[in-house]
Amino acid sequence: MGVEIKESSVSDDEFADMKRFVYDYLAASVENEDDGGRMRWYPWHSADYRFNHIMNVVDIATYIGKREGADVDVVRVAAVFHDIAKLDADQDVHAEEGARVAREYLSARGTFPESFIDQVCQSITDHSYQGPLTDVSLETRCLIEADILDKVGANGTALMLLRMGYEARTHMDAAEMVQRVLERGKDHSTRIVSDTAESIAYQRLKRVKWFREWLEEEVAEMNRFGSDL
Repeated sequence: MGVEIKESSVSDDEFADMKRFVYDYLAASVENEDDGGRMRWYPWHSADYRFNHIMNVVDIATYIGKREGADVDVVRVAAVFHDIAKLDADQDVHAEEGARVAREYLSARGTFPESFIDQVCQSITDHSYQGPLTDVSLETRCLIEADILDKVGANGTALMLLRMGYEARTHMDAAEMVQRVLERGKDHSTRIVSDTAESIAYQRLKRVKWFREWLEEEVAEMNRFGSDL
């Protein structure tokens, strides 16, 4: 029997407003920092990259939440705010700061029950928790699993290769770097507990393994071609 999905109490317009607010907040965080932003020099930590990561997490967390029987409204609203303070707060407090910003935003709208706001803010606060996911609420677990999964697979591989280009490294190092993505992905995925997230992780890790094998084969061929010149 499938999981019953309740009707959303957060409208599409309300969620669109949240997304605009989060993007504008991230952009302002970069612009307001001295020398153009604390992490602007690292392109994949720009406002655009961070917002893209947030939206990836929203999609994955919502997918997991629907299939695991979570309160999807709590999951997706927590997901859209979870990294809002990533660019203007220290890493070890960005979750708490994000929860503070989310509470101010949601409370100012006057349309969300206090219990809903509390759940959302608790999930945001807890999304940096490094312990067993059985210790947190189902909604928080969906958020954390989605946050993990966005770093696993083809997306994580692409980010690693972008980093290589930024650091002026050649394709000859690529297979080693992709292997690192695979190992980190396997390590991160050990925290996942839901069947839905485990299935996603399995498929994503398999793609990285295939890509690494193809890349190793082609790099070896290029080495052979070069030796014949």
